[in-house]
Amino acid sequence: MIITIDGPVATGKSGVAKKLAESIGYIFFDTGAMYRTLTYGILKDKIDIKQPDQLQQFLDQFPSKFDIKIVQRERRYYFEGEEVTQHIRGQEVTSAVSEVSASKAVRDKLIALQRELAVGVNAVFEGRDMGTVVFPDATLKIFLTGRDDIRSKRRFDELKTKYSQDSQNLTLEQCLIDINKRDTIDSTRENSPLIQAKDAYVIDTSDLTMDEVVFRILECMDSLKTKPHSPNRSSS
Repeated sequence: MIITIDGPVATGKSGVAKKLAESIGYIFFDTGAMYRTLTYGILKDKIDIKQPDQLQQFLDQFPSKFDIKIVQRERRYYFEGEEVTQHIRGQEVTSAVSEVSASKAVRDKLIALQRELAVGVNAVFEGRDMGTVVFPDATLKIFLTGRDDIRSKRRFDELKTKYSQDSQNLTLEQCLIDINKRDTIDSTRENSPLIQAKDAYVIDTSDLTMDEVVFRILECMDSLKTKPHSPNRSSS
């Protein structure tokens, strides 16, 4: 069984998806981290994504350079043997990941990789196009939303707490600008735009704790056992 959790930045997707997977014994895949690791590699190797041949050569080699390991029950991401779990959440990668992710060649490569990882497993996949493009036949699709002011504050707090050195000059106002810019890029890009699947359950996380969001998703799972849900149904 595949469960997809999509939505814009700072709606709590990763935390919710991870906690949901743990609570039901599923594997958790943070596909955003995959795009971030690939972006880190592009920056490190100084790849010009506007040069198709150069980009394709990098993408052909990426699967052999990319790895995910479980260390003390936490997922760690690696590129060319280097752990980059913290690096990929820094400002440099964050500023570049939307442009890299908009590339059709990049998306085609990672979509194929994500589908390979899903074969024969029960998993929760978190991202932006999981329920629309990568797994259109997923058993359960969730789309998380949130108010801009709440999301920018969440992102600001996360960066200040986890990446204090990289975010010394970051302001809440800049976070809001960055989030709105990323939303625009992600939702208007030609390849796999961020859109809500027609058969997704929509949950606004603005005023909910992570546990409350997970509980609502579990309620959605229970409802599937009894009757089909209506398209664009809101869980409240």
